[in-house]
Formats: sequence, structure tokens, C-alpha cells
Amino acid sequence: MTESAPKAQAGGTIIPVTLFQQNCMLLWDEATRQAVVIDPGGDVPLIQEAIAKANVKVEQIWLTHGHIDHVGGAAELRDALKVEIIGPHKADDYLLDNVESSGANYGITGVRNFRPDRWLEEGDKVSVGGLSFDILHCPGHSPGSVVFYSQAMKFAHVGDVLFAGSVGRTDLPGGSHETLINSITTKLIPLGDDVGFICGHGPGSSIGQERMTNPFLTGMA
Repeated sequence: MTESAPKAQAGGTIIPVTLFQQNCMLLWDEATRQAVVIDPGGDVPLIQEAIAKANVKVEQIWLTHGHIDHVGGAAELRDALKVEIIGPHKADDYLLDNVESSGANYGITGVRNFRPDRWLEEGDKVSVGGLSFDILHCPGHSPGSVVFYSQAMKFAHVGDVLFAGSVGRTDLPGGSHETLINSITTKLIPLGDDVGFICGHGPGSSIGQERMTNPFLTGMA
């Protein structure tokens, strides 16, 4: 009888960046020290400092969606690390075409419009080291929002789709509250109550906690 291979172990740290205090995440495989940066919204020197402190090698940049507070530092970090940008879904292409103008609206300078090296679709997979994530397309906050979900770890990075006690705002161009709630109820709730998640701002939570207590979701099966 052969023993199964040990499950990959993940490490990670949150780097709150910019005035939006957006949760940029550095995530890595403990065994290989290979890492990804999820949603580098800005403050690239802080992100680079966290990478050096963790002693990991960043292989890719992953984006949950195209809003300025999540992508403002993506082009700069890509050039500094010489890695690819993966995601979001192509429906957010208009946001990535207007990073500079969006930044100007908030007084943010030094940002650049860019194109990812790969768009993501529902059902795609991405990986770093031995960590593998399924892609869930969850529009509503933005048309191209995606969630990174690891079944093995019972963990998801949901961007601004769902929050502890709230849901993503839908009053920005391309937003739709009805579409967002449908994404949450058909894509995230079925993942199971025991799935924990990191979101784009503020503390993380679990699917079960939000299903039972989130005022936008209370009572949903």
C-alpha cells in the first residue's frame, strides 16, 4: 500500500496598500518558496519589502478585477519582477484601459494602463508551486471579477465580491447588485460553510459565517 503524497502547505501575508487599505496578498508554497502577488494596488516598495522578508520567489501576479485600488501597482511590479500578470476576466478590459484616468480621479499618479499576459475564464486553473486554484467568474462588483478557490485548502480569495458582513459595491460603472448576489449565491455559497476567504478590504471570514450572519445573505442555503 503506497502512501499518498503530502498536501502542499501554503504561507501568506497581507500587505494593506494605498489610501484604500486594499488587501494585497503575498501567497506562497512553503515547500518550494514559489509565490504570487494577488492584487498589487499600489505602494510597490512595500510589496517588494514583504517579498524580501518572506524570502520567496514571485512567479506571477494574479488580479481579481480591474479597479484602480487593486491594479494600480501591477504594471510597475511586473516590470520590477519580470513576471506575468494573470487575470482578471476579459470583461474588465475597459478598466485596465483606463487605469491612468481612474488614478487621476483619485489623485493617484505613476500608474499605467496595461494588458495582462492571460485573461481568466470560468473553469480555468492557476497554480504556484504545489498550490492549485480554480477560477470562478463572479461578476457584479465589476463585469470581470474572478475568485481564486483552492478546494484542497478550503480557501478562497474573493476580491471585492464578498466581505465580512457586506458585499461588493455595485454603484460603479459595470456594477449590478442583482448580478453580484447571483454570483455569490450560485458560485460562492455552494463551496461550503467551512471555506475561509480573504477579501479585498478588511478582515476575512468564512462562507458559513457570511451565509448565517451577512445581512445581504441571511437565510440562504
